[in-house]
Formats: sequence, C-alpha cells, structure tokens
Amino acid sequence: MISGARRAHARAIPDDHPHSKEGGRRVLNLGVAAIGLVLAAPIMLLVAVAIKLSSKGPVFYRQLRVGLDIRAAAGGNFRRKMDLGGKPFTILKFRTMRAARPGEEVQVWASQDDPRITRVGKFLRKTRLDELPQLINVLRGEMNIVGPRPEQPEIFQTLRNEVTSYSVRQQVRPGITGRAQITLQYDSCIEDVRKKVDADLEYIRTQSLLEDLRIMALTAPVMLFRKGSR
Repeated sequence: MISGARRAHARAIPDDHPHSKEGGRRVLNLGVAAIGLVLAAPIMLLVAVAIKLSSKGPVFYRQLRVGLDIRAAAGGNFRRKMDLGGKPFTILKFRTMRAARPGEEVQVWASQDDPRITRVGKFLRKTRLDELPQLINVLRGEMNIVGPRPEQPEIFQTLRNEVTSYSVRQQVRPGITGRAQITLQYDSCIEDVRKKVDADLEYIRTQSLLEDLRIMALTAPVMLFRKGSR
C-alpha cells in the first residue's frame, strides 16, 4: 500500500512536470514506432533483398552508441567509475558499407566519398532509409523518434572534450531524427558538430509533444528531397 507521504508527493507533481511531459512524449514515440514498423515493413523487406543481392555481408549493421545518461537526466551529480557519458546500447541500421575486414573496425566518421559505401548504400543514405531499423531501438526504450543523434563511444569522448556542453545532449534519449537533422547538413568537421549541438540543446530547452510532432512532420520532406544527405 502506498504511504500517505508518497501519495502526497504524487499529488504534488504538476501536470507540466518534466517527468509528466517525458511520459507523454514516450507514449507518442512508442506509438509512432509501432505504426511505422508496420507501414514500413514492405519497404524494409525490399531494402533487405537489395542489400543481400548487391554485396556480401549481413543486412543489418550493429554498432555500439552512447545513449541516455540516466543519472544526469534524473538530476544526479554522481558518475560511474568509467564515465562513458551515457548508457551504451547497440544501434541498428541497414548496412550501407561493404562488410568490414579484420582490423577495419575502427570508429571513424564516414566521408562523403567513402569508398566503403556500396551503390545501394549511397541510395539508402541519401533517402535515410538506412535508419528505419532504429524503430526497433525505439520500442526497446533505447531511443526516441526525436532526439539528438547518438554517437560512437570513442568519438563521443573526443567530442565531449572539444565541444562545450556536448554531454548535455545525453539528458534525453537519443533520436532517429531531430532539430539538427531537419535544419543542418551532415557534419564533416568540428564546427559542424558545434552547430548541431546548439540545435540539440535548443531542442532540449523547448521539447514538447507539439515540437516532436513538428520535427516528425518535417523529417519526411528531408527524406524525400534528400536534404542534408550524402
């Protein structure tokens, strides 16, 4: 049975409390991810077949990324002994590069003319269809539809040291799309990263159900017209 003190605390939380807002946004993200997977299933099947027929290797690409920093999000000021910046998780994508050879599993940014990118992969990247499997990450609770893009651990450590407030992005779940993705190009230098961090921090300051819906709606034209793709 819930004690009187705990009941009083629950009543004291207003409807516009951050936890209440996060709960509403989470329900929205889960609903969109579930519906999106159903609607995108035929496209994902075609993409999977195209990948298998065009190059050797698996259909999906799995990579470790840095996710939500639960303690920072909860207002805590303590850290794990090994501070990765957030809870690590395995992100899912359609494979757009040739399968890595032994010794090539180095965490680096992909360049615009990266020779590892396959012909099918170029199309997937331009249309951003390679991101569709991340709907599964959303259902797992590792990501939201909208939020800052998650980074690889080693690159995260570098950017955290070079870009002011970079780690603040981990106060919310990472996303498939975000304000930075609909307004800016893919980053190719540290200055591009700083611009995206500014956009991510502005999203964190103003996040709401309506803002998430707006970004989701604007993501479709970005995919169709290949804005910011490479």
